[in-house]
Amino acid sequence: MSDPTAPNPALLLIDRTAVLFCGVAAGVAIGLAFAPQMSAWMAEGPPVTVAAAAPAQAVGADGLPQAVAAAADVPPVLSRAVAEKRAFRIGVFGDSFGDGLWAALYNQLPRREAFQVLRHSEQATGFTRYAQNNLEDRLAGILAEGPVDVAVISFGANDTQGIYVNGKVAPLLSARWKAEIAARITRYVKALQAQGASVVWVGLPVMRDPKYDAQVQGLNAFYAGLMAELNVPFIDTRSAAADEQGRYASHLPGKDGVPWLVRAGDGIHMSMKGYRLLTDSLATRLRAWGQAARAGKPVTADLVPPPAALPPEPAPPAAVSEPSAAASTPPAPSPAPDTAAPVADTDSAPMQLLPPQPAAPPEQTPPPPAEPPRP
Repeated sequence: MSDPTAPNPALLLIDRTAVLFCGVAAGVAIGLAFAPQMSAWMAEGPPVTVAAAAPAQAVGADGLPQAVAAAADVPPVLSRAVAEKRAFRIGVFGDSFGDGLWAALYNQLPRREAFQVLRHSEQATGFTRYAQNNLEDRLAGILAEGPVDVAVISFGANDTQGIYVNGKVAPLLSARWKAEIAARITRYVKALQAQGASVVWVGLPVMRDPKYDAQVQGLNAFYAGLMAELNVPFIDTRSAAADEQGRYASHLPGKDGVPWLVRAGDGIHMSMKGYRLLTDSLATRLRAWGQAARAGKPVTADLVPPPAALPPEPAPPAAVSEPSAAASTPPAPSPAPDTAAPVADTDSAPMQLLPPQPAAPPEQTPPPPAEPPRP
């Protein structure tokens, strides 16, 4: 018997197809917001390349940390949502990388199962960019609008740069840098936890440029250690979108053995298929939690949230008038478009992407320079 509360299949097709295209655009077209290699050299001495492995953690068979992998441990906030007779509010926080994670989770967590996936990501942001956008102030406004049950956070691709601390430059991952950024992230996470959210931090995948990838590994290690102190699961994504040797790969074989485009042409962002690789296990766990929290109770029509509003068109980064620790740099080269066009994603079949078109392979786009010319 069909579910009377299920939305019209035609409307569902339009809704999810629109979001898929939007997610790809958010993850690829705004690649100009990232020029991480160009500010990473900022330091009190020569450029510093940082590489460190994330702390070892116990993981389940699906690759999730044990704190997330235990299906029986339903977060109390989801039970709270059931008691309050409302949808599960899953907030995604981050930069343009977070935009892609939001689009993936929106399509992996069906509205008809009472999941409301909220986009709280914003391009060109990060914890080193408070001169442009204070993330803590923005979070306070978000939380004033309503509760977040599960917060999925992913920052860092814009943060491979130094900052000013008490008027002095703190180079990337220096002691002063770590202390200041850890304080900002801690306040951010605790603000979410204070209103009841279960928080998950999603790490960054392998990057194409070796120098930038070494810096990202250093950031992942820093985030993983800090999340352990805050009792927050850290999801390591480096193996989810890499080849068998753990190296960067623009295409990966699917279950049928056919290669699929998983990365954008800039060597930083993911394709829509790639973002889904990073969130697949988390989405599976969230759906299991949702079913357990409802304990067999049906999802009535009043619990199905409305479709998400499409994100606004990406705008060029605004000029910063106040001092910044990063020097002015030329704009990054425009990334190649994602050549894998998405098709409809439904609950009856997994999403697929059309094979990449040979006319414009993403690897034809040269990587951005490892370091800008000195002023």
